[in-house]
Amino acid sequence: MVHENDAHQAVPNAPGTAPGMRTDGAARRRRLRERHVEETVEVAVPVRTAYNQWTQFKTFPRFSTVVRGVEQIRPTVTAWTIGYGPLRHRFAVEIVEQDPDAYLAWRGLEQNPSHQGEVEFRPTGAGGTAITVRMLLQPRGAARILTRSSGAARLTARLVRGELMNFKQFIEGLGQEGGAWRGTIRNGRVQHDHPEPPRSRVAQWPVG
Repeated sequence: MVHENDAHQAVPNAPGTAPGMRTDGAARRRRLRERHVEETVEVAVPVRTAYNQWTQFKTFPRFSTVVRGVEQIRPTVTAWTIGYGPLRHRFAVEIVEQDPDAYLAWRGLEQNPSHQGEVEFRPTGAGGTAITVRMLLQPRGAARILTRSSGAARLTARLVRGELMNFKQFIEGLGQEGGAWRGTIRNGRVQHDHPEPPRSRVAQWPVG
């Protein structure tokens, strides 16, 4: 899920239609119908700047207190390593929807526990950006009981809030993005402006 540091690159680096959503095919967002966490922070940079920097997932360890590394697996899949001190947990995440300057949705690919998430970018009246993160935890087995408790939800919300504040300080300190990925993703697939030419079944053989 890491988008490379290239604003012009066409290949990258976690569900119903909402009211007011465009129906021309430019934005088909799969909103979360339910959530355990919803946190918003306002940052003093334009939407384009905030969104561009957010797509640089490899930079998350520079400001995050829990993200230790992000590795590219496939065009829309990344492996994230999180942890405190010597404790580490590695899991894969797939971006399922992405609209430049507006929206990004992902889902965890791990089996236990799993999660879904989305982040929205909206302009503020002061020329900044309101960033909203929503997450739905989907644990299996006994872990499901913990997720139902208000304490678990508050702990997750506090963590998300802290990470948003860290991002705010990071991007406001930079003043401009360090890179960008401006592509669109639909149902876990990168959308290309032009259809790809047919490929030979034999590697590196020309077609036609």
